Amino acid sequence: MTVTGGAAAVTGLADLGAESRVIATPWSRMVRGIGLGQHPVAHDGGVAALLRRALEMLQVKLGHSHAYTLFAIRLTALILDITDPAITLSRRDVDSALDSITATIRAVPNPYHRLMAGCILMDAASKLNLDVELLLAPRRDVPTETLAALDAIRPNGIADENRGRHGDYEKLSASTAVFLAHAQLGLGDRLTTRRDHVGEALDLLDRVPSPFFRGRGGSMLFSVLSLMGLDERVHDGPVDYVARTFDCLDRADELPPPVFPNPMTASFSRTYPLVTMLNAVAMSGRDAYLQYGGDRLDEIADLMARLAPVERTHMGLYYVIALNNLGRLESEIPSLDTFVEGVVGQWRQIDPGDGFFLNGIAYPYMIQTAMVTGRMDLVTDETVRRLVESFPDLDRTDFDRTNRPYPLSYTLNILGEIGKLDSLYTPSDRYDGESALPWVIGRLSHGGVEEGSRMTMIGHALVSAALRLRGPGSTTALFSDFRFPLADRSTALTKVAR
Repeated sequence: MTVTGGAAAVTGLADLGAESRVIATPWSRMVRGIGLGQHPVAHDGGVAALLRRALEMLQVKLGHSHAYTLFAIRLTALILDITDPAITLSRRDVDSALDSITATIRAVPNPYHRLMAGCILMDAASKLNLDVELLLAPRRDVPTETLAALDAIRPNGIADENRGRHGDYEKLSASTAVFLAHAQLGLGDRLTTRRDHVGEALDLLDRVPSPFFRGRGGSMLFSVLSLMGLDERVHDGPVDYVARTFDCLDRADELPPPVFPNPMTASFSRTYPLVTMLNAVAMSGRDAYLQYGGDRLDEIADLMARLAPVERTHMGLYYVIALNNLGRLESEIPSLDTFVEGVVGQWRQIDPGDGFFLNGIAYPYMIQTAMVTGRMDLVTDETVRRLVESFPDLDRTDFDRTNRPYPLSYTLNILGEIGKLDSLYTPSDRYDGESALPWVIGRLSHGGVEEGSRMTMIGHALVSAALRLRGPGSTTALFSDFRFPLADRSTALTKVAR
């Protein structure tokens, strides 16, 4: 496969930084906007130019009619300026740009999306080493404004196929994002000094009725609290929140299952929350949970075996990362090569244009799995071509068409990470001589109204791609100081045995 610029220097699991092990999958990045800019590389002028072209296309298409996209455009442009060694910005320049960016955030009507934008700005500032005081000016105290938005989020506010089943899932996810953003800036004490936001977030768990959403949302909250050194709040108080969440997962057959855009096996809705909970256990270092309520590693192995092949392309990445963080990869998957070949090899059987959700994002998951395990030999130019040329097929239904930003964001993200972003700008007969990215952007609805919340995902992909250009090895203190206790212990024991 021909690679151009911006490819991540990842040749295997050992190359992954803590952030890529904690926020391991594209779902958290593209949907929730956390952990953007992973696998940082040296500034690449060619990649930066491609990103600027995308910003121009979005600006022309949407103008000022979509506040969240305008926020992403302005933040991405600032990141590209800051990371470009040929551009020198004064503090006044940055201050002025931040005024413009925060103005667009305040114009976002939905409080969850407004909070998400504020958290992304805070995270980007930490990764760009901006002076935190720039975000604490009297006219724009971004951390305080994000916490205010958190209070405005109401239960069951997500307008999707699970309407009415979420409870406080959205507020739980928002709390996780706020905590992570504050911790990145070294402002974690703000969460407990005047008001116990941590305790309030943990109390939300019982107000998320679905085991699927409680496990998926709770696991990320637990992981972020581990990063912040607040494990005792999760495990050692009057309530053991991890144990209680496992208890909830075990009641999945008694409670209404989640609804998905495409038909799924019953095993999928049990696999997803369990595997994310295992990653939270890995971060806590408390391996006793692996036997709480049964052998959880046996349970997840059985569930993985029951998944449909296309479902396994999604969950394979989660599974490998969780086992690696637990220090159990070799014992649970004796031949990683065979496992990865089985997951990634499915690209030949899967049509990425056959539905936006399951098939539409399967290729990015397969490619990401190949990348992090050092098996990019399994990804060919034909793999990339089939992915890039799949978007016209999503015109088959209005539902797929309006959800096209979902697979587009995943595709932007992974193609940037493997150095193939230019393929989205390559003219093709599939697009009548046009290229994929202009074609998709040109067919967005007026103001992005029909696409709704999916529009946020394109912005996340662009911000993430720009943040990657901040320089190789770039990390923040929050992640550079974190160690995975079970994986480190497993490595030490292996060395002694040898």
